Amino acid sequence: MKLCIIDTGCANLASLKFCCGRLGHEALITRDLKELEMADKLFLPGVGTARNVMDSLRRLDLVSFLQKNKKPLLGICLGMQILGIFSEELRQETLGIIPFKTYEFKKKDGFTLPHMGWNDIKSSHPLFKGLDGAYFYFVHSFCVDINDYSIASCEYSQIFSAAVAMDNFYGVQFHPERSAEAGEILIKTFIKDIG
Repeated sequence: MKLCIIDTGCANLASLKFCCGRLGHEALITRDLKELEMADKLFLPGVGTARNVMDSLRRLDLVSFLQKNKKPLLGICLGMQILGIFSEELRQETLGIIPFKTYEFKKKDGFTLPHMGWNDIKSSHPLFKGLDGAYFYFVHSFCVDINDYSIASCEYSQIFSAAVAMDNFYGVQFHPERSAEAGEILIKTFIKDIG
């Protein structure tokens, strides 16, 4: 099983690599197209702004590869958001793989941004087998509304998509690599049972 973590230059990749290692799987951090094309499973992490990560993907000539990819891919946090068509953050067009948009959280009294910390999710999707109601670690100020591609939900000032999926593309808004046992279970399921 060849696992590749796509090095966009816009994420802390070491914690994801270490998480895979704890599960007994070596994961290669790379931006080399030949390596990525040989992968069985791909991870697309992202931190920062949608504009920064899209600029980086264009600079690395990875946009077309991602859009045409047929391997199971898991987008994490911003990596999930850029699977959509547009982000309200700096009004940025994104990869256009799954037809959803990313918006800033609705402002409500008692809720501060970013949404940071542990929160529970609701899901009956196979990616979350045994994890309905589990707590995961979130850090984000922008979110995806519930839509036809939502496979998990969470609530913080509003109900939003904690995860999406379409065909071979999956995305989670939280950081599974920082979510203790629940996160490791999810990554193990993605590696072993998805696709």
